[in-house]
Amino acid sequence: MAKGVDRFRAATAHLDLAIESAPETTHTAQGAADAVGSPVGAIVKSLVFLADGEPLLVLVSGPNRVNVDALGERLGVILARADADTVKSATGFSIGGVPPFGHPTPLRCVMDEDLLHQDVVWAAAGSAQAVFPLDPRRLVELSGATVLSVI
Repeated sequence: MAKGVDRFRAATAHLDLAIESAPETTHTAQGAADAVGSPVGAIVKSLVFLADGEPLLVLVSGPNRVNVDALGERLGVILARADADTVKSATGFSIGGVPPFGHPTPLRCVMDEDLLHQDVVWAAAGSAQAVFPLDPRRLVELSGATVLSVI
C-alpha cells in the first residue's frame, strides 16, 4: 500500500498543490507552525468526529479547541470524537497526517471560521511530515466545508 503522502499526491494531482516535507514533525500545531515558519493560527488541524454516528471532518485553526457541545448544537447533532481506527477508516489516513480533502470517500466537513483570518493556511498532506499551503477560501472550496465557529 502506498504511503499516505503518495496517496494524497495521487488524489490531488490535478490541483497542483505545493506539497513540502517538513524538516521536523508536525504532530502538534505549534510544531507545524515552527516547521513552516507560520503563525500557529494558520495551521489546519484535521479532526474527525462522529456526528450522530457518521464521520465529520472538522478543520480547526491551530490554537483552537473544538467545543464539542456547542458545535453539535450548531449542527443539530450529537458530536463525539472518533477513535484512531475510525479516523483511518473514514479518511484513509492516520491521525497526524489527515489532509482536509483527497479522501477515498468525500466527508461532510466543517471549517473553523478563524482560518479565514489568515492569508495562507497550512494543512497535512497525508503524513505528519508533509504539508501544503493554500488560500483559506480555496480550502473551503476544495473541502466543501461549511464555515462555522467551532469554539
